[in-house]
Amino acid sequence: MTFYPRLVQETADARMGLLGTPIIQGCLRGEVSLPSYLAFLREAYHHVRHTVPLLHACQAALPPANQWLRGPLDEYIEEEQGHDLWILDDIRACGGDADAVRNGPPGHATEVMVAYAYDTIARRNPLGFFGMVHVLEGTSVSLALMAADQIQKPLGLPDAAFSYLRSHGTLDQEHTAHFELLMDQVESPADQADIIHAAQAFYRLYGDVFRSLPLPVPAAVSTTAKAVAA
Repeated sequence: MTFYPRLVQETADARMGLLGTPIIQGCLRGEVSLPSYLAFLREAYHHVRHTVPLLHACQAALPPANQWLRGPLDEYIEEEQGHDLWILDDIRACGGDADAVRNGPPGHATEVMVAYAYDTIARRNPLGFFGMVHVLEGTSVSLALMAADQIQKPLGLPDAAFSYLRSHGTLDQEHTAHFELLMDQVESPADQADIIHAAQAFYRLYGDVFRSLPLPVPAAVSTTAKAVAA
């Protein structure tokens, strides 16, 4: 077995833990709300804005044996430029305050996930960052386009509110194929182990980001609450 299939196989349980978070499962059932979507976009902005800096940090920390990754990382850097700005545009299209998001702090779960990414590069193994790439791009391919459709229709939001989910979902289909080829060139057992370890950790950390988001309040519950309050 080459490395990429083993990476997928050995992180399958962690992946199911992420996909099983209540807000993701609710979204797939059509349980959505504007506050939940805006909260998702806020946290997405605060980790996506670090993608290019993390790629640069990974590239700078590569040991001599892994200098062959500099070219692929250059390609990732070029392709990931400006994706955080897509998210701010989506927030504006939803009627949210993009400036407040840009200037405000991330949630704790997002802050921890980003900090773990930098720490992995600096302290453990820069190739561990590919564990984060596997989690974020794999999740995007699985969910982004479907989630956009599930959210847009019931909330009546314009297409302009989904540039991040739809563009990223489509791009990551291409990235995942490239990523598979790249990972199959990683031959060091130690590097492979560190990428698997990081991916398992990032599935849990990204799951915590989703668990931190406010769940939509079902209409029946909302109506009952209003009646009680009255």
